[in-house]
Amino acid sequence: MAMEITQFLLAAQSADARIRTEAEGSLRQFQEQNLPQFLLSLSFELAKNDKPSESRRLAGILLKNSLDAKDSARKGHLVKQWFAIDVALKSQIKELLLTTLGSSALEARHTSAQVIAKVASIEIPQKQWPELVGSLLNNMTQQGSPSHLKQSTLETLGYVCEEISHHDLVQDEVNSVLTAVVQGMNQSENTAEVRLAAAKALLNALEFSQTNFENEVERTYIMKMVCETACSKEAEIRQAAFECLVSIASTYYEVLKQYMPTLFELTSNAVKGDEESVALQAIEFWSSICDEEIDRQEYDSPDSGDSSPPHFCFIEQALPHLVQMLLETLQKQEEDQDHDDDVWNISIAGGTCLGLVARTVGDGIVPLVMPFVVENITSPDWRSREAATYAFGSILEGPTIDKLAPMVAAGLEFLLIASQDGNNHVRDTTAWTLSRIFEFLHSPENGFSVISPENLPRIVGVLLESIKDVPHVAEKVCGAIYNLAQGYEDLGANSSLLSPYLMEIITHLLAAAERTDGAESKLRRAAYETLNEVVRCSNLSEASNIIAHLLPAIMKKLAETMDLPIISSDDREKQAELQASLCGVLQVIIQKLSGSDDTRPIIMQNADGIMRLFLRVFGCHSSSVHEEAMLAIGALAYATGAEFVKYMPELFRYLQMGLQNFEEYQVCSITVGVIGDICRALDEQILPFCDQIMGLLIQNLQSDALHRSVKPPIFSCFGDIALAVGANFERYVAPAIQIMQGAAQVCAQLDTLDEELMDYANQLRRSIFEAYSGILQGFKDTKAELMIPYAQHLLQFVEVVSKDTLRDESVTKAAVAAMGDLADVVGENTKQLFKNFTFCGEFLNECLQSEDEDLKVTARWTQGMIARLMHS
Repeated sequence: MAMEITQFLLAAQSADARIRTEAEGSLRQFQEQNLPQFLLSLSFELAKNDKPSESRRLAGILLKNSLDAKDSARKGHLVKQWFAIDVALKSQIKELLLTTLGSSALEARHTSAQVIAKVASIEIPQKQWPELVGSLLNNMTQQGSPSHLKQSTLETLGYVCEEISHHDLVQDEVNSVLTAVVQGMNQSENTAEVRLAAAKALLNALEFSQTNFENEVERTYIMKMVCETACSKEAEIRQAAFECLVSIASTYYEVLKQYMPTLFELTSNAVKGDEESVALQAIEFWSSICDEEIDRQEYDSPDSGDSSPPHFCFIEQALPHLVQMLLETLQKQEEDQDHDDDVWNISIAGGTCLGLVARTVGDGIVPLVMPFVVENITSPDWRSREAATYAFGSILEGPTIDKLAPMVAAGLEFLLIASQDGNNHVRDTTAWTLSRIFEFLHSPENGFSVISPENLPRIVGVLLESIKDVPHVAEKVCGAIYNLAQGYEDLGANSSLLSPYLMEIITHLLAAAERTDGAESKLRRAAYETLNEVVRCSNLSEASNIIAHLLPAIMKKLAETMDLPIISSDDREKQAELQASLCGVLQVIIQKLSGSDDTRPIIMQNADGIMRLFLRVFGCHSSSVHEEAMLAIGALAYATGAEFVKYMPELFRYLQMGLQNFEEYQVCSITVGVIGDICRALDEQILPFCDQIMGLLIQNLQSDALHRSVKPPIFSCFGDIALAVGANFERYVAPAIQIMQGAAQVCAQLDTLDEELMDYANQLRRSIFEAYSGILQGFKDTKAELMIPYAQHLLQFVEVVSKDTLRDESVTKAAVAAMGDLADVVGENTKQLFKNFTFCGEFLNECLQSEDEDLKVTARWTQGMIARLMHS
């Protein structure tokens, strides 16, 4: 029997803090003491039309939060709780939710649709609630079903399809769902609300429709309904239909050929004359076709042994008309637009699509775009000048250097002049285009660059003048300097053309980072990121003096951040962001100067001061700074080596805090990595801290609350610790390998159809092998016999992995290396094992056929180790 909770739900939203806290406590107590009745009462509240909308709204929120959570460990706990509830009581809850779909209140129907989908996501994969789809379809087919019930039912079907996998429904159910959804789109039979819900539901159901799209009659009927819906008189419905077409373009590219003339006409009309929300989706359709064809071209290369998927060259066939349509969009700029990541409008979408078209067709786009550029680049109208510049910048990736070089050589001086254009938008796009030129046509290492000793002074002069421009333009100029510097990265000992300008560039970047008018833009971050790249790519022998002088300047700036007045959380956030940027610069300087024996003493002399600053930054308790400072500490440990031990007593508590920071799991992950760096620097000197470190690492691996992405780095860290402490790892070997064996079993049980889980499985397996290798090498020549009990498990694990065709190359390499380490370290005691595990020879031969040179080297070494063992 549901309990009356209306008053508690209303009181929990009271403006009076005391009443609110008391009510929240009562609801929490009810939830903790009797979860089944709590959920039933919430469902009852949501279902009853005579209840206040405020209490129904909160009931819906609490229901959703009792079934789902972003955190995977929390979600697993909620699912277990749901399965523990009595079946009859769950049936009551589900019946109430289905009843709510017929409610007169839109918000209650919408919430119920979401909650039903959450329950479905738990039950349907376990073959429970088999009657759900039938119940929903009944709402659609029943004589006299009111339109609001059809609307909420279609919304529910859409949410259910979004929550479950296409493997969870049998084909008959898919057919019935699709029939209901497509019929819901029928203009003559349904209200606009029903048709909109149907179009949105179809978007989520498309993933389930593979079999239906293989059948021409069914496919044509679906396409006909979507195309008709794309011509509805309501813009929101047209938009939803075009969203379906975008999804169809990428999911069912191979069966689109017969529909392309119609689709071109539909999208073209939308781009030219429809509302922006619809036009954007029409452009996105062509962007999706480009993405598909770019992917398929990678298979078409003669080197690829794979059988190529069909590639119909839709973009090439539509090229002249498509390019013309996209060029027209470029002149539909907004007055205050900026080429920013979070600005999306018709002209930016058109330019983005034009860039994808260039990558798809290559050289063929140049003669179609250049007349537009030439005609508009000197126009008195800023829109035309900006559009011409944007078009030029958009086609720089895709065509060959031979095709682009003459046009860029002719246009470079023009762009440098345009950097002083009277219009902000034109200057912004010009800086962006220069950045693209330096990214794609400036590679001295590969023997080609549009930049020469003759034009470089002019280019640097223009960039350093333009970095003083308004913040959003200055930010794009930073991007141009970034790519300019990056081009000189891999010149080795060769002199860098940029070296004479380095001091001036760094001075201007520091000035840009200091600007107060850049507070609202991303200028400061861009300036510091560019400074990092300029330092990283510099020629150390030519730049060491400049970088040595930059080090105390950045240390001084970081020290000054400690004294910033912190009045609000906004002040705290700005301080944290600035500290993060400065710690990032220090990390790059440390790495650069420690790259040579001549310059490493500069770091050694400043190490105490640098470390003091990092410890003060930790005192600010900000997670984003914590990450950057932690990464810089890893670089300092590498640079100072054994000397780093003097910082450990004070640093250690922050390492412990980092390892225990489950909430901000990236901090935890970075801390694990830094502990690895410190182990490599200190070797056996890490020993006094090992008991606590290993204890925390093992606790973390056993915890369900820690994000799974942190667990692979922990196993790799076991290897680092074992290598550092050698025979002293004996006391940790049993608990460590027990957990490694458990994790190896988990890998075998992960769903291979889930791409994300497969990525995780590969990371986990690689890290387990790395741990084995580190432990084995650590025991070499001292306590190798300790690994005899674990040798069989290691080879069994390698065998399981060798049979998995979905493993990635890094896993193979780590597995092969661990086999070699076992043969090398444990030797004679594994001879019989290697004889028994006959897969080894075949696996190694497969690796020797690989195109990966590193893998072949590792496989040859392992083969040699096993051969030496067999002949001993």
